[in-house]
Amino acid sequence: MPINQWPLHQRPREKLIHHGSHSLSDAELLAIFLRTGTKGCNAVELAEQLINHFEDLHGLLSADLDTFCQAKGLGVAKFAQLQAVLEMASRFFESKCKQTESFTKSEDSKQFLISKLGLLPHEVFSCLYLNNQNQLIKYQEIFRGTINASAVYPREVVIEALKHQASTIIFAHNHPSGTLEPSQSDKNITRRLKEALSLVDIQVLDHIIIGKNKAFSFAEQGLI
Repeated sequence: MPINQWPLHQRPREKLIHHGSHSLSDAELLAIFLRTGTKGCNAVELAEQLINHFEDLHGLLSADLDTFCQAKGLGVAKFAQLQAVLEMASRFFESKCKQTESFTKSEDSKQFLISKLGLLPHEVFSCLYLNNQNQLIKYQEIFRGTINASAVYPREVVIEALKHQASTIIFAHNHPSGTLEPSQSDKNITRRLKEALSLVDIQVLDHIIIGKNKAFSFAEQGLI
């Protein structure tokens, strides 16, 4: 049955307006984005099929262009729209953090970094530069590619931290495979960066590894 024939209180858009976005299922949220279904399939039914096809909403949102466009009802335009929505959400979150949030707990850092790195198909090493109240000055990607001890240069990190007048810093990188276990290389990078930054009185608060909607904190595990 077409959605416009559903009772008003069951339609995703009206449900969102009257009860908030949190009241919608993953399929209902995706249906609002899709706007229309396909022949014999309304937008909610199509959304459910797509979520099942990609295993979950995370799989859909993190799919590359080719994989995304192979699914029924999707194409380049929808891919571009979705990427734009994700980037706007990420920038909104970062702006909010700059204005009000203080990264005093590992959980705060984890949630922010999952929004930045959780959907990326490639490895990224990044830094959160913080002021003396642990509020965000700037989030910056330092390196893209396979992360190893020779790829991340302490000198560059120190220069950037000084440029942004950071008092403290949090490192982060993602594991697209989903595993959260830190490698020996991860530990070596952390040690080298911490030693370099200590020479200019910048404290390293944490190094966080991001997997699929999960995070590993070096600080929580006593590795900082």
